[in-house]
Amino acid sequence: MPIKINLWKKRQSVIFTWLVSYSAVFIIPILMSLILYRESSDTLRGEIHRANDTMLQQVRETIDSQIEMMQRLSMELTWNTRVQSLIYTRMSSSDEQYTAYQVAKEFQLYQTSYASVDQFYVTWEGENTVLLPGSSRDYQAGFETIHETGVISYADWLKLVKQNRSTTFTMLPRKDNMYSKQALALITRLPAGAISRPTGSVVVMADVERFNKAIAKVQSFSGGDVYLLDEANKVLLSNTSTSLPASILDQLGARESGVIYNKTSDEQSEIYYLHSEVSKLTYISVIPSKLYWQKAVYVRNVMYISVAISLVGAAFLTLFFMRRNYSPIQRLVQVLAGAEAARGNEAKQEVNELSFIHRAVSDTLSEKEAIRVQLQQQHNMLRSNMLARLLKGRLDGPIPLQEALFSHQIELHSDHFAVLLFFMEAPEEVNISISSIGPYEKSRLGQFILTNVVEELVGMRGHRGYVAEVGDMLACIVNFAEDDEEGRMQQLVSISEEAQQFLLERYRMKLTLSISRVQATIAGISQAYQEALDAMEYKLILGKQKIIAYDQLHKEPMTGFYYPLQIEQRLMNFIKIGDLERAREVLDEVIERNYGKSVTSVTLVRTLMFNLISTMMKTIHELGEVDESFLAQHPNWMETMANSDTVKEMVEQLNMLLEDVCEYTAAKLDVSILKGRSESLRELIFKVNVYVETHYQDMDLNIGLLGEQFQLKASYLSKLYKEQTGEGLLDYINRVRIEQAKALLGFTDQAIVEIGKQVGFNEAASFIRVFKKFEGITPGKFRELRG
Repeated sequence: MPIKINLWKKRQSVIFTWLVSYSAVFIIPILMSLILYRESSDTLRGEIHRANDTMLQQVRETIDSQIEMMQRLSMELTWNTRVQSLIYTRMSSSDEQYTAYQVAKEFQLYQTSYASVDQFYVTWEGENTVLLPGSSRDYQAGFETIHETGVISYADWLKLVKQNRSTTFTMLPRKDNMYSKQALALITRLPAGAISRPTGSVVVMADVERFNKAIAKVQSFSGGDVYLLDEANKVLLSNTSTSLPASILDQLGARESGVIYNKTSDEQSEIYYLHSEVSKLTYISVIPSKLYWQKAVYVRNVMYISVAISLVGAAFLTLFFMRRNYSPIQRLVQVLAGAEAARGNEAKQEVNELSFIHRAVSDTLSEKEAIRVQLQQQHNMLRSNMLARLLKGRLDGPIPLQEALFSHQIELHSDHFAVLLFFMEAPEEVNISISSIGPYEKSRLGQFILTNVVEELVGMRGHRGYVAEVGDMLACIVNFAEDDEEGRMQQLVSISEEAQQFLLERYRMKLTLSISRVQATIAGISQAYQEALDAMEYKLILGKQKIIAYDQLHKEPMTGFYYPLQIEQRLMNFIKIGDLERAREVLDEVIERNYGKSVTSVTLVRTLMFNLISTMMKTIHELGEVDESFLAQHPNWMETMANSDTVKEMVEQLNMLLEDVCEYTAAKLDVSILKGRSESLRELIFKVNVYVETHYQDMDLNIGLLGEQFQLKASYLSKLYKEQTGEGLLDYINRVRIEQAKALLGFTDQAIVEIGKQVGFNEAASFIRVFKKFEGITPGKFRELRG
């Protein structure tokens, strides 16, 4: 036969292994039977001991949990503030009645919280009163309400509740809807107070039925009797009327648990006992030996019969299954050997068929997994590269575009596209609760989450979204469905808002988004991407965490910005005298005029900001040699401004720098003034300013008139004024007049010539020339802008 030939020629073959294995089936049961025959008694005894001990432990845990609940309630009642006040504090009769009423009401809350406690009350010996949940009664009425079942007398009950032991477990009857129930009662004596007066006791009861359920499990499992003893070894609970022999009580050890063998004239019993540290009770289980040894003998007999049947069955089935099981393996070996030969691999000669199958399958699976991983990595990289090429307008490539789209599973609904651009602000603050990843992996995971969220939001509106990483940003190419052409921009804004809000709330991901216009044809994707990039640049002006749509930006680029020489000179003058408040007014005016009402070009924003810094630098250098300490504090003015991400940050930097510069110039000016006539000169300048502001309407008001008024040469007065204020005296006169003219232009309809005369200009041409010098526009243009 073929099997016998293989047995002799291939001793390492699987069929030989099977024969040895099946043959062991005959030997092992025989050896095991001999061993089990010798060890079964001790093993079964140990298992039965552990089972009974475990059941008794379960009873202890169940009853201890109930008793612990009773003890906790007793402790809370003992130290209840109102109970303490009622028993230990002297009160008037009305106060005692009201406090007792509050205690009864509060007991109702305890009754709700401790559902496993069937009854509890507090005896108040000072007034012979029983405090119950919701009511209070005198001793006689309380006894009749709770315990009068004929089992215990009123006198015995009084003796129990008035005993001096701190804690006592005992059995008490309990009336429940006219039915009599036995309950395990925990009686706790209230401690004596500072004043020698009677106190009372706390009584907490749980029906015996709650404990009998746990005891019944032991009886159903082992058929034994269970006893629950108190600290004095008195039986509190039992599932039998048979008393516990006194000899057993004498043998209880101090250990937590143990086994006692007790033999009487009738039979031998095995006693298991457990002490409880929680309740200070002792649990005892008494089991007749014959009850569980009958089960042990039955188990051994069943074991012998099953071994005999196994030996007989194995002898007949071994040859049958050997032949039947070997045929599929033999065919599988032939198939795998042929496959290896077809791939050009030289088949290794292995005698054991299972080893050959394992090696062949492992090699195939490893090769397949390596190919799958490599293909997936290449596919993701190629797909990302192709999307990046589309964004940059490079449609030509080694593979036709339609074929490349199909191979990367990119399906287009239409020829209309838009681009959403995402910039992640503060990526280190992203909240991804995986502590085992580093910053780079966290950043990649954040991009993965953003990609899935955006593509899903686009898909929910029936469009297609494909996200690719471009530089330090993510770009989503949105391919629109054919319908609803008018609402596409609104949908893009809605997608951006939902993605921004969801990712901020869920992952604390702060995003700035830009939206392109809708472009037709695939070639328009690059145009849409460029529009999104242009819009993203306006983050500098509009701020971070904004949604910037390209079509909402100004269509006509600005050709300049508002920063005339007169305004620069005013700013420099205020900086020279260290007047931070007025310098900030000029700075705020420039910012408002340039950015308050329109979206300015990003290039012009940076140019204006650098010009403002240049003004500050020129001003401090005009004051003379700059202190090295000041330069050391501001080594990189331009770099600091260039690193700002928004106009708001730039303005904050400018204000901080302006404050430092004004502080520096004010300090230098104070030093100069202290060397001369500082107070008198300031008073003179103040008087000059007051006189100019009072007489600005006088057409003859000039430097000469002011010199005569203050008895100084006109040139000397002009020099003093220039040194103290940083502004020429004539410029100040004209500025006061122009400020008044601006008020009249804005709030009256008078002619420009009349307004010029009212503010001190004799000729309209002079008024217009001076007004344009200070404001950069003519009075008529100013009135048009105000209108």
